Amino acid sequence: MESFSLILAIVVVTALAFDFTNGFHDTANAMATTISTGALKPKVAVAMSAVLNLVGAFLSVEVANTISKGLVDETGIRPEVIFAALVGAILWNLLTWLVGLPSSSSHALMGGLIGAAIASAGVGAVHGDVLVTKVLLPAIAAPLVAGIAAMLGARLTYRLGRKADGKAATKGYRAGQIASAGLVSLAHGTNDAQKTMGIITLALVAGGALAPDSDPPLWVILSAGIAIALGTYLGGWRIIRTMGKGLTDLQPQQGFAAQTSAATVILASSHLGFSLSTTHSVSGAVMGAGLGRKGGVVRWSTATRMFVAWGLTLPAAALVAAIAEWVCGLGDWGTALVAVFLVASSAAIWKISRREVVDHTNVVDDGPEAAGVVTQAMAAVTPPPAGVTGEPAAAVASSASEPKAPSATTTV
Repeated sequence: MESFSLILAIVVVTALAFDFTNGFHDTANAMATTISTGALKPKVAVAMSAVLNLVGAFLSVEVANTISKGLVDETGIRPEVIFAALVGAILWNLLTWLVGLPSSSSHALMGGLIGAAIASAGVGAVHGDVLVTKVLLPAIAAPLVAGIAAMLGARLTYRLGRKADGKAATKGYRAGQIASAGLVSLAHGTNDAQKTMGIITLALVAGGALAPDSDPPLWVILSAGIAIALGTYLGGWRIIRTMGKGLTDLQPQQGFAAQTSAATVILASSHLGFSLSTTHSVSGAVMGAGLGRKGGVVRWSTATRMFVAWGLTLPAAALVAAIAEWVCGLGDWGTALVAVFLVASSAAIWKISRREVVDHTNVVDDGPEAAGVVTQAMAAVTPPPAGVTGEPAAAVASSASEPKAPSATTTV
């Protein structure tokens, strides 16, 4: 085993920074519906999610092995390639967090790795069969399966609860929602924390600090689990608002159905080694649960922009990573330049976010001003695609606070 080089140390630190952004970016996956229905207070919810994310990181290494051993050819990857991949993933995570848009941290990482690997070693460095079977197909199937399951589950809960006492039923579903939210958090740690484990393990192999085909060392598992837990506790309040209030209005019965369905899909995928997007799964489940209640609504204007972001995630992260890899290939000064660019860009995004603060004190606000913080930025960054009728930012903001507005909702 060779010495732990400076570039390898930089890659490990950058990977843990990505893991941290993954935590606060994807907190909404587990806790948005629980917070929006009032089942848990915001701070309590993110603290619970953080602990369970940490526990989940120790349950499996199948997804980590998919990334470290399956997606790209280990022999043609240098630590600088991993660094470039992480740059693309981090910047996409921060940008989508800024506009409150639920996108996939997983696909940002996959896109970054693919773009950097191709820029470094050519298309042959990417294992296309693994990309299709364990990344792309689950990306399409997961939200559909979770959405259908959540819709059927929500309809079943309302049917079973017709003769039950209203207050008792609501209380019971809120308790069930807390349990199912914990299950989603556990599943998130099991799936998403492993992606950082896999990327660090790949870097260690590429840098000669670990033998090929090795599983993630214990210190990698522990550090990745702690990083994602800390990010989760920070709370991605902007995305929580979009997921909890922007897509649909959920009652406890729907929240329970959505979270249970999503957790089942995520845990099953983790067991099979699929690099699944928890964001896609939970978003699909939330929309399905929204359609599962008679008179329920889904705000398709918000959903459309979210779908556009999903489609852009992998290629956008890949493009940034490819450019970063090209600059890193110019020498040590190129790597330093990319590092400075990453830090400066991250600081700039954070500074912009302070203009309109969203935190635990206003994350469940329903007023137009609160909704506008997210939806106006979404409208500016992700305009509707050709053939889809768009709405002015003000109209979208209004729709978030008025669920029955005809222009932004569909009633079923």
